[in-house]
Order: sequence, then structure tokens, then C-alpha cells
Amino acid sequence: MVVFNVTRKETTPFDGQKPGTSGLRKKVKIFVQPNYLQNFVQSTFNALTAEKVRGATLVVSGDGRYYSKEAIQIITKMAAANGVRRVWIGQNGLLSTPAVSAVIRERIGTDGSKATGAFILTASHNPGGPHEDFGIKYNMENGGPAPEAITDKIYENTKTIKEYLIAEDLPDVDITTTDVTNFTGPEGQFDVEVFDSATDYVKLMKSIFDFESIQKLLTSPKFTFCFDALHGVGGAYAKRIFVEELGAQESSLLNCTPKEDFGGGHPDPNLTYAKELVARMGLGKSGSQDEPPEFGAAADGDADRNMVLGKRFFVTPSDSVAIIAANAVEAIPYFSAGLKGVARSMPTSAALDVVANHLNLKFFEVPTGWKFFGNLMDAGLCSICGEESFGTGSDHIREKDGIWAVLAWLSILAYKNKENLSGGKLVTVEDIVRQHWATYGRHYYTRYDYENVDAGAAKELMAYLVKLQSSLSEVNQIVKGIRSDVSNVVNADEFEYKDPVDGSISKHQGIRYLFEDGSRLVFRLSGTGSEGATIRLYIEQYEKDSSKIGRDSQDALAPLVEVALKLSKMQEFTGRSAPTVIT
Repeated sequence: MVVFNVTRKETTPFDGQKPGTSGLRKKVKIFVQPNYLQNFVQSTFNALTAEKVRGATLVVSGDGRYYSKEAIQIITKMAAANGVRRVWIGQNGLLSTPAVSAVIRERIGTDGSKATGAFILTASHNPGGPHEDFGIKYNMENGGPAPEAITDKIYENTKTIKEYLIAEDLPDVDITTTDVTNFTGPEGQFDVEVFDSATDYVKLMKSIFDFESIQKLLTSPKFTFCFDALHGVGGAYAKRIFVEELGAQESSLLNCTPKEDFGGGHPDPNLTYAKELVARMGLGKSGSQDEPPEFGAAADGDADRNMVLGKRFFVTPSDSVAIIAANAVEAIPYFSAGLKGVARSMPTSAALDVVANHLNLKFFEVPTGWKFFGNLMDAGLCSICGEESFGTGSDHIREKDGIWAVLAWLSILAYKNKENLSGGKLVTVEDIVRQHWATYGRHYYTRYDYENVDAGAAKELMAYLVKLQSSLSEVNQIVKGIRSDVSNVVNADEFEYKDPVDGSISKHQGIRYLFEDGSRLVFRLSGTGSEGATIRLYIEQYEKDSSKIGRDSQDALAPLVEVALKLSKMQEFTGRSAPTVIT
């Protein structure tokens, strides 16, 4: 057995190591600076209570992006030095973010141990590679992201840190093979277990969904399927679940080999970046020569986000969570006893609100950030939740879950088609969405992202929008001057949320303009990029008239888009004549 010693290394603080709701994300060149990662990891250990560190079991894995292998070895050596009892690592360092949450909540080690937290190495949907992004975040014993009280402590610690602890003489662990390696340090035994990345997650999915009915759908000659992992960690689960468990053809998997640089692509499952899937589904600009599959889906770098497509048909994330909620009790065994409640992030369309009202469910509107959903779930108030940024999930874990969302849609399709697979017309993704609109009304919705905008200009634009809210009569005068066919603004505010569970108040969560006819304009600054600022503009119009629910979304929203861009003086402040991405 290898014996190791603990070394105290002197260090000095770095500026700007403030973790956001998604952890700390920076360019790789920042993370590889001497002591940069070490400072953040030690600051995290110092922010946790002693029992969460000394003698504890921690998970250390991620989406496999560039610099992950080196980071895993550093964190493992620091965990040993800080008195952690054991570290669990997914084979090849791979665990999707939802799988980490599942492992924390569900996995029991060979010695009966359970994890109390995790370092997740991911920058989510951001690109990877030597010149791209890296990220790290800490998740707690409930499987969810660290709350603000902890991330604030981490940040304060990064500003004053003078030393970190590391077991420099601990040899690197082979993370390519499943095995347990034992070491001995000053405080006794330290173990590193490398385990299969998929087993625990697959077991959880099989306890939630009816795999037999999904298998009947996926193996039916009438149904065709396509899943694109965008070379993210989702590929480590796709073959196991869709091919081995559910019988899909291996040719239905696209880009399912995880790569450090995501194959040079942008692992963000939307119509802009998932080009190959979009083309295969008949939504590409050039038009597909082949008949598109009935169902297509993609996941992002760490497989917590998802995009769902039908044949030549895009399902908005806001519609997706509403449709899952409306069908869950019938189609998904896990929810057969009923839903406890539903929730959405504030910028997400109100499609879910209408379902909640119709089904008499508890409903919550929360700020952007999955931890707000986690609080509701821990209190037993919420079963299904989602956000417009391609995140959907349920209370089976405390993270959004891309593959769960794909399985939820396949369950709904299987349920709707249980009588049709041997004969009769297939109920398609488009049929399900249009039927939903006919029942609940349609929320026309789009999001404009302005990425890497000058941070000062972005703040000035937001300040201008807040100032404008002081006089609604002035706002309406401007609106009518732009488009006389847009209804009046009846309310304008900065969204503020009081958590019903812990009473905490979150301020400045987005600027809202609410119109008389139920339309909304929302402006937010996003913290998910690693450079500059991202301005997100959300535009929504509700249509109950069934004769008007079949319009092209961009046509239906054109008047509101024009109002939003001119009211905010977007081009004047940012110098941008068009957004980076339209969703």
C-alpha cells in the first residue's frame, strides 16, 4: 500500500474567482495558471463543514473536456491531504452532471459508504479545448449545486487564501480502468474508486420509465429515432440506454464519442449549433434528401440540457416541459400517483402555468438557476420543472437532465402510439404539440442572445431599461410610436423572488415588461459565458384563438421583436445589428 504525506503549499489569491450559479467558468489558459485550480478547490474545502470533508466520500468527474484529466489528479491529491476518506471517479473521468447528482443520491459503495458532495468538472454547453472553456462546481449531499451561502464563502476564501494542502507524493490514479486503489496517509486509509460511469444512472432511469413500452416503440419499423451527443459526455450513456437497453439501431446515434474538444464544435443543443441533427431532421437550410426520422434529440457537453425535434418540427423548451407535465401521470410510471407541483424559471414561457392551472397543480416561478428548483423539490413541492435554456428535469435528482427529458418524450410517444404500432397512423411529435396548443393555447416564444457584449455597455443597457420603467405612460408612448398594433404595457418591474422554503430573497433577476394581452418582454444578463457579457432577450405572445395557433413563430412575434429592439436601444448600446443566436 502506497503511503503519502501532506504538503502545505504557499499561494496568493487571484482576482475574480467568484462562482456563479453554474460554478466557476474561465478559459483553460486561466485555469492552468500555477495554483489557480488549487486555490479554488482549497477555498471550497475551507467553506464546507468538517464532517463534509474529513472522513467523507466525494465524487470527482465531469464531461471529459480538455484539462479534466489533470484536474481530477490535482483534486484527488488535495482531497487526500484534506482528510477525505475516499474519492469516487467515473471511468475515464466521465460522469454527466445529472449522473453525478444520481451517484450522490443513489450510489452505495462496496463498503456501504455514501457520497456527501462532488466536484463536477464542466463548462456545460460552452466549447472545450486548449483555447476554450473549463469549469468547476461543487454539488452538495442532496445532489444539487451548492447554495449561495456556500458559494459566497468559497468566493470570500479565494480572496484571502494563503496556503493549500496537497499530497504531492500520491501517485496519479489510472482512471481508465474500474478498480479500487488504497493508500495510507497521516490520518489513515484513503481510497480511490474508479467505477462504471453509466450503471447507477441507467438503474435510476429504469426505475422511472417503462423501458419495455419504449423498446416496443424504438424497435417498431414505423418509428425512426436519432440522438446527437455533440461529442459530449451524453455519448457515454446513449449507447448503453438507447441501443443496449432499448433496442435502437447504433446508426441512430450521432457524435456519441466523448471528445476533449467536442469535435471542434459548440456542444449546445440548439438549432444553431446542433447542425448535423437539425439537417437530418429536415430542418436544415438546404433541405434533407432523405426522409427525416420521426424523433430527434440532442444533449449538451455535460448532458444536462436537451433539444427535442420531430420530423421537420422544433419543440421549444418552454412547450416541452409543459407537454411533459401534461402527460406525465399517464405516460411515466414514476409520476402515476400524481404530480406534487411544477415550476419554471421566470424567462421561460407561461405554457407550464396554463397546464398547472388546468390540472390544479401547485405552480412556482423562480429565478434562473437550478438550485431554486432543488429547494422546492427537497420540500416535496415540485415534481417537474424546466427552463427555456433547454433544461428540463424532475425530482429524481437535483440537476436538469437531458437524457431523462428524451426518455420522457419517448414515453409520451410510446403511450400515444401503444395501439398504433401494429396498424394505424403514428401519432407524431408535431401531432402531440399541436394537440397541446389546441387544448391549452400557444405561447409564441423566441430568445435572442447577444454574446460577448462589452460588459460596461450591457450594464448601461440594463440600467436604461430599469429607469424607463418609472413611467409606464412614457413606455407606452414609445411602444405605440414603434408599432401601433402592439398592446399596452400594464406592468414593468425587476423580478424578485422570495423562496417559499427558506425565505431567502433574490433580487435583480431580470427586467420584465408585461403587456395587456399576456405578452412579455424579458431582458437578462447571463453569467454562463467565460468572457464579456451575454444579454438575453425573451419575447413571448400568448394566443388562445385556435385559428391563429398555426402561424410561423417569427412572423407572429415580429411586432414585439421590433418593439423590444427599439425600446431597449439594443444596437445603440451594444453596436450589434443582429443577435449571435436566435432560439
